[in-house]
Amino acid sequence: MKYGVNKKILLITAGTVWIIAGANILRIGIVTWLNSSQEWMFKIGEATVVFLLFFVLIFRRLYYKHTRRIEEKKETRNCPFSFFDVKSWIVMIFMISLGITIRSFHLLPDSFISVFYTGLSIALILTGILFIRYWWIKRKTILD
Repeated sequence: MKYGVNKKILLITAGTVWIIAGANILRIGIVTWLNSSQEWMFKIGEATVVFLLFFVLIFRRLYYKHTRRIEEKKETRNCPFSFFDVKSWIVMIFMISLGITIRSFHLLPDSFISVFYTGLSIALILTGILFIRYWWIKRKTILD
């Protein structure tokens, strides 16, 4: 690749993508949350369970996997999209398509969407923050 980015930029890009994805999903979750009549305390509890499941069982592991992979990359001229591996890009495209399909065809009730999207979005945003935090902590040492 003639043009590319260094490992620091890959970490910042990964964090930014995760945060933007989380913010977009949070927006959808909040809009459906406000239009739902379910009790707020139940919603908060359910969203917390969704957050914990996704963050602890999936996203935190992906964070460790991708930071290790980025550390092993060459210092410069990395593809700007290589903060994910091919499998992760396929999973992301599938999940986005599934979410759009479910909402477009109203396959699940808004009460589920509001809770699920809110919990999922917070897990995504926290994972993005971990990437940015990792970059910040390691910016002068391991990534130079």
